[in-house]
Amino acid sequence: MATIEIDRLVKRYGQTAVVHGIDLAIQDGEFVVLVGPSGCGKSTTLRMIAGLEEISGGEIRIDGRVVNDLQPKDRNIAMVFQNYAIYPHVTVADNIAFGLYRSKLSKSEKRTRVEQVAQTLGLSHLLERRPSALSGGQRQRVAIGRAMVRDPAAFLFDEPLSNLDAQLRTQMRIEIKRLHHRLGTTSVFVTHDQVEAMTMADRIVVMRDGRILQVGSPLELYEKPVDVFTARFIGSPTMNLLPASLKDGHANLSVGGSIKVPPVSATSPEILVGVRPQDLTPATFGVPGLAVSGTVVVVETLGSETLVHIEKGNQTVIGSAPGRQIPKIGEQLTLHAPTERLYYFDKATEKALAAQ
Repeated sequence: MATIEIDRLVKRYGQTAVVHGIDLAIQDGEFVVLVGPSGCGKSTTLRMIAGLEEISGGEIRIDGRVVNDLQPKDRNIAMVFQNYAIYPHVTVADNIAFGLYRSKLSKSEKRTRVEQVAQTLGLSHLLERRPSALSGGQRQRVAIGRAMVRDPAAFLFDEPLSNLDAQLRTQMRIEIKRLHHRLGTTSVFVTHDQVEAMTMADRIVVMRDGRILQVGSPLELYEKPVDVFTARFIGSPTMNLLPASLKDGHANLSVGGSIKVPPVSATSPEILVGVRPQDLTPATFGVPGLAVSGTVVVVETLGSETLVHIEKGNQTVIGSAPGRQIPKIGEQLTLHAPTERLYYFDKATEKALAAQ
C-alpha cells in the first residue's frame, strides 16, 4: 500500500492546458473517486499517475518517491481499464498470470498466486475457460485479477464499469468495494457517474475543466456543496435552483413567495435558492420554509417514492412524494421544504453563500 501525492500537476497539449495545477493527497489504503463530466481531466490525471501520459508540470509522489520520470512498470501500480483488454485466445488462468509475466517467481509460486486471486474474485471454477465463455462481469473480474496478482502498492481504475449493463454495474460496484475492504490497497477510481462515486468512495474529488472544485466524503459533498456545479452534479435527481432576490433578510423567489434567510455575504441581491427533490414534499402547513405551488406535469413512480414535476410559470420544480401517494397529471400541488434544508448560492459567482 502507498500514499499518492499530487503537487501543482499540469498537463498541456501544445499550448492548450487540460489540467491546471491541481493538488491532491491520497492517504494509504484510501479509496478515492475522481468524478466529473467528460473532458474534465479526470482520466488524464489518472494516466499521469500511471505514467501513461507525460507530465507537463508539477510533481507526483507515490509512497514519498517522485515518479515523474519513472516508467509505468517501475511505479508499482496496477491499472484496470474501461476496455477489459484480456486476451481471447488464452484461458482465464493465463490471463491473470500475465500480470506476473516479468516476475521472477517460480511456476509453482505463480500458480499459487493465480489461484489465490481467483478464489478472492470468485473465479476458481472458471480458470480453464476462455473469455468468450464469460459474462461481462466475469471478464471485468479477470481484468481486476490480472492487476491484483502483482500485489501492487495502488490500484488505478479508469471507468471500469462503463461497458456493463445496469444490473452488472451495481453488482460490480459492490464487489470492488468489498475487495477494497478486504485488501486495503490504495485505490483511485475514475467515473462520470455520481452514483458510482457516492456509493464507492471514501472521498470524492469533483473536477471540472481541468480543476478540482471540491474534495470530501460523499455526505460532505451532498450536504455542503461549495458551488452550483457540485450541488447539481452530486445527488439524483439534480438539485432545484430557484432564482430569488435578497431584500431585508428575505429571499423573494421568482416562483412566488418569500422566505427568511440567514445573514449571508453576496456580491449582489440576486441569488439562487437550492433545494433537493428529496427534501421538497407535499406541503406541511405551519412549518417555516419554502413552499412552491404549481401544476403537476410529470410523475415518476419509483415504488419507494414518487418524483413529482410541477410547473409554475416557466419554472419546473422536482419534488418527492411517498411511494403510494401518487398525484395526478394536471392537478394543483404545493411542495414544501423546511428552512434548514435550503441552500443559498451567489447567482453571479455560483459559489455557496456562507452565513455571516
